[in-house]
Amino acid sequence: MSKVIAHSFFSEFDINLFKSGKHYRLYDKLGAHLTELEGEKGVYFAVWAPTAKAVSVIGDFNYWIEGEHPLNVRWDESGIWEGFIPGVQKGSKYKYKIHSHNNDIKTEKADPFAFRCEQPPNTASIVWDHTYDWKDDAWMKKRKKTNQLDQPFSVYEVHLGSWMHNTTENRPLSYLELAKSLTEYVKEMNFTHVEFMPIMEYPYDPSWGYQLTGYFAPTSRFGKPEDFMLLVDELHANGIGVILDWVPSHFPEDAHGLGFFDGSHLYEHPDRRKGYHPDWKSLIFNYGRNEVRSFLISNAIFWLDRYHADGLRVDAVASMLYLDYSREDGEWEPNEFGGRENLDTISFFKELNTEIYSSFEGVQTIAEESTSFPMVSKPTYIGGLGFGMKWMMGWMHDTLEYFKKEPIYRKHHQNDITFSMTYAFTENFMLPLSHDEVVYGKHSILGRMPGDEWQRFANLRLLYSYMYTHPGTKLLFQGGEFGQHEEWNFQQSLDWHLLEHDYHKGIKDLVSSLNALYKKEKGLHEKQFDAAGFEWIDYNDAENSVLAYLRKGNDEKDTVMVICNMTPMPRENYRIGLPEKGKYRLIFNSDDAEFLGSGFPVKKQYTSEDVPWQFREQSAVFNLPPLAMIALKRVISKENG
Repeated sequence: MSKVIAHSFFSEFDINLFKSGKHYRLYDKLGAHLTELEGEKGVYFAVWAPTAKAVSVIGDFNYWIEGEHPLNVRWDESGIWEGFIPGVQKGSKYKYKIHSHNNDIKTEKADPFAFRCEQPPNTASIVWDHTYDWKDDAWMKKRKKTNQLDQPFSVYEVHLGSWMHNTTENRPLSYLELAKSLTEYVKEMNFTHVEFMPIMEYPYDPSWGYQLTGYFAPTSRFGKPEDFMLLVDELHANGIGVILDWVPSHFPEDAHGLGFFDGSHLYEHPDRRKGYHPDWKSLIFNYGRNEVRSFLISNAIFWLDRYHADGLRVDAVASMLYLDYSREDGEWEPNEFGGRENLDTISFFKELNTEIYSSFEGVQTIAEESTSFPMVSKPTYIGGLGFGMKWMMGWMHDTLEYFKKEPIYRKHHQNDITFSMTYAFTENFMLPLSHDEVVYGKHSILGRMPGDEWQRFANLRLLYSYMYTHPGTKLLFQGGEFGQHEEWNFQQSLDWHLLEHDYHKGIKDLVSSLNALYKKEKGLHEKQFDAAGFEWIDYNDAENSVLAYLRKGNDEKDTVMVICNMTPMPRENYRIGLPEKGKYRLIFNSDDAEFLGSGFPVKKQYTSEDVPWQFREQSAVFNLPPLAMIALKRVISKENG
């Protein structure tokens, strides 16, 4: 095979952008790119390794021999090594052999910008390109409207390795198999979006994908890159958005990965107080280094650009924002103003979100952020971090704590279930019942519910119904939608056989119906981040553990009235104040027999009475079913407007 030919994809402008941290399309320049030079087909290689003494490309095309294809370092002090190797083809396996100035160490590193990787436990990069013919033009054109914050946003969180297995071959489904089965299921369940736990290449299955080594390559466990593109395409064809879990918070120390890449602390912060995560035993990016910022922002852009993702859920934001996160006194150093906030991270997030929202119409970024850090989901131009949404971890914690209590004790904890409304509109909140809540001895969501079998399922129906009528967007982890008994196990399929039992099928039907209700009723989504979209009717009846509230849209006629009975005791002749005079029709009942509820008799329509109640001029008497939510709307006619 021919030797390396001097060649470059970089202009002087590219280099200046890279060195200033402003090059957000590095995947077009660094890495391995199939190209043609002077009539010869081959691959242009480029890698950033500024402290290396020498860099060679080794691979199956040169018997993995160091020195056969040495790269040339650029003259401009960018630290980029590059060159064109004729004859290398798509599918060739390769690594970089890096000879460091640091104690003459030689290491073999995977390409940080590789578009495809070998299937673990193998660790080589693979020369690849993106030749997929996308068919989602219609989706991409309408995405700006369907993905905005006043639209229904109901997310089904999926771990591809454990959602469903091919039982004949005892393996997870492939991307191509998922394109059919997952798409059909999510459509049947009426979710608006799928969120994939990290699909970027990762070496260690028990990390669930949160310890990445191949930031630009979908994991090869389930197929080729274009197979994953087809999965996204198929979801889009069926009106389903795709959110990707993105992990800029840390990376593993695996020998072939980013750590100590060229014999120096290249990607990780050199100060272990900032560069090492004690909880996850992993390395932390140096967010203050310009080239690292270009790498990370380019990576986020890459998945929106090349894979048509509709949003990114950013993992472990809190761990990035605070210098003292999981550290004792003396294990961290304050910022220049004496505070605990990581100023480099704050500016990084603002830059990241500014670039994403200015470059792509209709996408959303979602922060998994568990603290009271201010303005996470507020625009950068008013001082916010610029995320579209933030996980409402306080709601999740308080709600699960409330629901695990025996109903007889709930009257003493009314404040726990109502407290979320005191801060519900300080951020654009997403309500998450995620994978983190069904592992490590926490039990499944169903497993937290108290009482006998009927009460456990009734509590779960009530929990989901309360969730879907609470302000904010929704996220539910796989298995929760049909009442998985056991905790999530990443090594095996969900227990789909449970759907042979009526109670589990009832939960599945309920969630599908709640998603349909959320999509249909404008009062449940148009003002989901606006205080004007919510109004209490009554939150004080702790003795009966009853909640009543209104959800409002842009038009008064879209108002939805919600009543929750948090006990297994039916409440007969229960009077509730009404917002207006008129007739009200039942639009949802979580206790309905179709969901395997009790079928407790509930009227389909109510007429207001001139009886003042709960500071309102009109009221009506209701029969409230046990452990249930009912939703109603005022009947609009020519007479009552």
